[in-house]
Amino acid sequence: MAPPQGQMRPGRQLAVLGLVFVVLYLLVFFSGGASGGWKDRLEPRLGLDLIGGTRVTLEATNSVDGKPPTAANLEEARQIIENRVNAYGVAEAEVVTEGNRNIVISLPGQNRDLTDVGSAAELRFRKVLKATDGSGATVAPAPSASATPAPSGSATPAPSGSAAPAPSGSAAPQATASPSAGGQGGMVPTPSASAAAPTPSASPSAAAPSPSASAAPVPQSIEEQRKAVEQKVGAAAWSAATGLKAPADVTADPSLAEKLKPFGTLAPQEIAVLPVDMQYNVPTITCAQLDKRPPASIKDENQQAVACEAGAKYLLDKAKVVGTDVKNASAQLDQTSSWVVSLNFTGKGQEKWTALTRESFTNEGQACDQTALGQDGKCRVAVVLDNEIISSPEIQGVLTGDSQISGSFDSKTANQLASQLRYGALPVTFNQAEAQNVTATLGDSHLKAGLLAAGIGMLLVIIYSFFYYRLLGSVIFLSLVLSALLVFGALVVLGRSIGFTLTLAGIAGMIVSLGVAADSFVIYFERLKDEIREGRSPRSAVPRAWIRARRTIISANAITLMSAVVLYLVSVGAVKGFAFALGLATVLDLVVVFLFRHPIMTMFARTRAFLSPRVSGLGRALPARSAEQATARNPRVKEA
Repeated sequence: MAPPQGQMRPGRQLAVLGLVFVVLYLLVFFSGGASGGWKDRLEPRLGLDLIGGTRVTLEATNSVDGKPPTAANLEEARQIIENRVNAYGVAEAEVVTEGNRNIVISLPGQNRDLTDVGSAAELRFRKVLKATDGSGATVAPAPSASATPAPSGSATPAPSGSAAPAPSGSAAPQATASPSAGGQGGMVPTPSASAAAPTPSASPSAAAPSPSASAAPVPQSIEEQRKAVEQKVGAAAWSAATGLKAPADVTADPSLAEKLKPFGTLAPQEIAVLPVDMQYNVPTITCAQLDKRPPASIKDENQQAVACEAGAKYLLDKAKVVGTDVKNASAQLDQTSSWVVSLNFTGKGQEKWTALTRESFTNEGQACDQTALGQDGKCRVAVVLDNEIISSPEIQGVLTGDSQISGSFDSKTANQLASQLRYGALPVTFNQAEAQNVTATLGDSHLKAGLLAAGIGMLLVIIYSFFYYRLLGSVIFLSLVLSALLVFGALVVLGRSIGFTLTLAGIAGMIVSLGVAADSFVIYFERLKDEIREGRSPRSAVPRAWIRARRTIISANAITLMSAVVLYLVSVGAVKGFAFALGLATVLDLVVVFLFRHPIMTMFARTRAFLSPRVSGLGRALPARSAEQATARNPRVKEA
């Protein structure tokens, strides 16, 4: 006799479910990132509202046409903001993009003021006036190649198709710049292989402290901040630093080295408020400290500044060209199939750029000294993004047209430099769409409240299930337990693999999914009762009820899943976590429905207890006779 329609072999489905559990929990205990004891491996990644911290959602807009920025610009903004957030010294900070215009900053464990991290990146073009060692060495460099980092290259006003050789010890590619078609000059950048700030080789004795190191409360004005730093380093150290007119050679005066030693213990926030001459002339102020200064520490374009490149401190002139003067920068292939970066300026920006290249080429105005000259004895111009020098080309001609940077670029480095220049030039602004500070105590209470609500909800569902469905209530209970275990394991694995964090909103999404799961039980069991009322035995009613209820269950879960997907795509912040958790729980509920609920019902239908109306909970479906009597009087009822 052929098996009834819809009949399954329950052992196979249950075996597949067991395999899913084995694989999932092998990933939980042994996947990458799993460390510590078994309790640590079973901990999901918790969000800010559960452990406390700060979350800010920034909405990126374009002030020109109101359109969202491009994906490349938004990613560049995310990287810059991430560098700014990391300057706070907070572990496990997370900066991610959401949609096509949102950046979400999450700092777990601490409450921070993130007002300034969303300010537009400041791009400045500054002439390099002087250069000195920034590694914290005790000897001030003489104006020679051995003490000064090698110039970043050379160029001539004529187009050049070859790359200048890289200076010894430099890992950065050299570039020879030539004018674009119709241009009249060139420059030489040293494009960095990465967007990160250069890492100077600071000595251990002069290494800067971590930004998270304790520091005195920051007063409101610059004068008060400087007074606080003066008190910290002492009058003798401050007086010695103020009297320096050039980088100090402390080897000739050991007492001077001892006086200036306290400057090496200052936090980057304290270094930022020091006068420019002091930042440059004090040898114990290192590039490690300067590179970690807070964002916009050298924002003022009308003041000189100090910044670092490849372990060297540069004294930079006032910014003669700023980011808004750049119209566009793009990576292109020239006629020789070599990668170049084309740089276009606005009308007034081109006038400023021409004046700056003329000043640098002729060494007029604020003159650059011997330590700042390039390989061919010409002054250089530093391209500064925030506090970082991303390029320092040597100017060897007066550029009266658009410039084209060429040299030893590949596609990645050319697009990277173009992206840095382009983003710094775009008038991108960020509106604070959402800001939330959660204390650890409040987060802990949220977690307890969420778990309590989930427990109460599940308990009520189980009590009602046993009261109304009796034996069938055990199916509901086991299904909910298996769904919970699947969801928990998935949360742990997803937290390690894609960084998903469980928030209070996520817990709410999972509680809502309990209602969806309960609906599927009601659909199935009530369909089963309808089959029995039509005269079929409980055993034969199970497969028919499954066939007729399956489509409804799939449709209901599909609608819930579609709602979760749409909500995830259009929402930000905590609502996004709610949608993700709801969708995840819905998918896993479908897995349990197909691999456990119907197979276990098929197995129960073969037991003697299931045939008892009082035990199975199906007795109300037979108002006048028991299920055994219906089976006995209708032995030839087809099960198809």
